[in-house]
Amino acid sequence: MVLTGTKALKRFALVLTLSVAPVAAFAQAPADADVLTNYANIAEAGYGDALSTAKALEAAVDALIATPSEATLTAARDAWKAARIPYQQTEAFRFGNPIVDDWEGKVNAWPLDEGLIDYVDASYGTESDSNALYVANIIANPKITVDGKEIDATEITPALLQDSLQEAAGVESNVATGYHAIEFLLWGQDLHGTGPGAGERPYTDYSTAEHADRRAAYLKAATTLLVTDLEEMVGDWAEGGAAREASPGLGIASILTGMGSLSYGEVAGERMKLGLLLHDPEEEHDCFSDNTHVSHLNDGIGVRNVYLGKYTRVDGSVVEGASLSQLVAAKDPALDTEIKALLDDTVVKLTAIATRAENGEAYDQQIAEGNVEGNATVQAGIDALIAQTRGIERAVALLQLDNVTIEDSDSLSNPDSVFE
Repeated sequence: MVLTGTKALKRFALVLTLSVAPVAAFAQAPADADVLTNYANIAEAGYGDALSTAKALEAAVDALIATPSEATLTAARDAWKAARIPYQQTEAFRFGNPIVDDWEGKVNAWPLDEGLIDYVDASYGTESDSNALYVANIIANPKITVDGKEIDATEITPALLQDSLQEAAGVESNVATGYHAIEFLLWGQDLHGTGPGAGERPYTDYSTAEHADRRAAYLKAATTLLVTDLEEMVGDWAEGGAAREASPGLGIASILTGMGSLSYGEVAGERMKLGLLLHDPEEEHDCFSDNTHVSHLNDGIGVRNVYLGKYTRVDGSVVEGASLSQLVAAKDPALDTEIKALLDDTVVKLTAIATRAENGEAYDQQIAEGNVEGNATVQAGIDALIAQTRGIERAVALLQLDNVTIEDSDSLSNPDSVFE
């Protein structure tokens, strides 16, 4: 019997599928060195985009300081949000690369005790058993004492922030530098709890308010330092850079360590499940700006980027090449297909969170106690991140890697401890 028309096309498609699938199982795997080279190329491009958008943020901050107004404050906030997109996609290079881990705290440490930096609402309190600098308020006080030593903060400079204030007194929440310090200086505290609304710092904080000049100096120093720090990391991934040179020795395990740890312990656990368990807006990643949904989504996209070996730059150009996906597919095409589906599902679930936020229900509202639909949407994102981690673990086993350690989180593995 001869088939014609639609039936023939369907049969042809079926035959083509059946004939191609076995070939994929024997596809030649790319060399590990080629995969790692492309991985480094994507890192260099991603940090390069983070740098270019940080420079745009610095220009917007300069405009705000020169002419404080609603318009220049809004423009600086918009530039900060734009800068978060490429940076968050680079977080997939954490955990597996010691050079990145040693550096990362300078640019994205959180949560922070914002009273170290500037004025806070009375509801913040006046002291902390764990932090003597809880309300040190550098902007209002040109001299402070740290561990019995007087620090001269008369002139607020990048060096002061980096060398004397960042993690001052050995307290991790004394975050003086990076995106979140800048975020606080642009938005101020979000005093709305799990209700609608983000921080509402007025532009007059940079013109007629008390300590306006010192506040502007701090904001300028922090943005200048962010640019400098990102320049360092771009250099580390450039040809001859320390991170690129170290990558072959770390091997394919570094990619899977980064993917798994960011997916599981960091985002699913510390950034999402912990806040959901406590219904606490202080546990959201971008807590002053209500931009958390964007950061979580771009973390998910970043993990997918490194698996596929493909990154779309801010200007629309694409960096791509030999990939971890191809390594897995050469040994087990079904597992590769499964992992790609899991990564896509995570992006879909994180997009659902972002869509709710863009439609008026911010992330801190979604995790609020009693918000059944919002809680379920966030939990779906957590579940998808956990599921993709299980796929990543299967890839580790397939590739017979014994040097991959995926970060854990008590909020996932021991949730009762969160309430102790």
